[in-house]
Amino acid sequence: MARETDENPALRATDPEIHELIRLETKRQDEFIRLIPSENYASAAVMEATGSILNNKYSEGYPGRRYYEGQEYIDRVETLAIERAKALFGMEHANVQPYSGSPANQAVYLALAKPGDPVMGLGLPFGGHLTHGWGVNFSGIVYHASQYDVDPETHRVDLNHVETLARATKPKVIFCGGTAYPRIWDYAGFAQIAKSVGATLVADIAHIAGLIVAGAHPHPYPHARIVTTTTHKTLRGPRGGMILCDTAHAKDIDRAVFPGLQGGPHNHTTAAIAVALKEAATDDFRAYGRQVVANAKALAAALQERGFRLISGGTDNHLILIDVTPRGITGKPAAKALHEAGIESNYNTIPFDPRKPFDPSGLRIGTPSITSRGMREKDMPAVATWIDRVFKVADDERALHAIRAEVAEFCKAFPAPGIRV
Repeated sequence: MARETDENPALRATDPEIHELIRLETKRQDEFIRLIPSENYASAAVMEATGSILNNKYSEGYPGRRYYEGQEYIDRVETLAIERAKALFGMEHANVQPYSGSPANQAVYLALAKPGDPVMGLGLPFGGHLTHGWGVNFSGIVYHASQYDVDPETHRVDLNHVETLARATKPKVIFCGGTAYPRIWDYAGFAQIAKSVGATLVADIAHIAGLIVAGAHPHPYPHARIVTTTTHKTLRGPRGGMILCDTAHAKDIDRAVFPGLQGGPHNHTTAAIAVALKEAATDDFRAYGRQVVANAKALAAALQERGFRLISGGTDNHLILIDVTPRGITGKPAAKALHEAGIESNYNTIPFDPRKPFDPSGLRIGTPSITSRGMREKDMPAVATWIDRVFKVADDERALHAIRAEVAEFCKAFPAPGIRV
């Protein structure tokens, strides 16, 4: 069990209900094996900045060009974040104000395209993101979006197909990147296609930003001159976003973020981004990023040894996509059974999924959080064994709770960063 201390006495006095829910969530994050690939543990320093007094300040505009007084320290905070982002990613310009990844992508569309212009991205059912042109999202409503998919056999992006679609639709913007694609992105190949049709290539690295700066995944720049990312996930920062680009696109990007889409930036988040970027520039973080991939490969191999079918046959990055239907179950009940056993995942569509998105054929798991806790390749067979056992007893609540107790005991050996218990 977690060793609990009261970290929020003022909150407890003001709102005991919220205080208790935060306490319970802290306990859950400490005792669960968290395998959702878009989640992580931010450091105590990042969370202290996120919860700081900077929350109280409003700062429309950019450093040195604000519409409110009292910015002498805020300007220095944002400038630190900008300079650290540029140095870490090796790019000429950085905007650290987007509220998250989706607003960052929205700003890119606003900067590069007009309503109704053709755009292109990986389809959501094949591992893409909503903002890459999916029909119910602004990117598919405002723009004329075409979606490329993956090869039906290999489940990898086929650049020949991408090129054929690009030549047919002549997009102004091509997005590469995704949320459930377990393989390396060929940025050079995408850049050639974009150049051939006069498109601007944008790399959405929200999931893999931490892997890129750690040298565990190829860098999209200079193939993609505009790069968007969230600042949480593998980067281990606060919930925010960034746009990195070359000098040629800097003015249009900045204008699209403010005043095009947003008002004042969230200064407490900007400070926390700066902290996370400083942490990500260390040897420890680079070792962490490489370990994320090593753990994912080890977990994938352990799952395959236990008979699981992995989409694309494995992984090159931090995430694994599993077709669970050969085990006689579908994604939603599988995810719920794992949760009862103390293992956090999310149900997810797989390529060419015959099932509906609310109960698809797949599960999506990943290794960023468990790597942050210090787990290594040697620990992955134990995780795979628990997953396998859950599938065998998915309808037995008592058996699932017995596994949950084992998982909580196992987690005691791996203290969660940023959590005081």
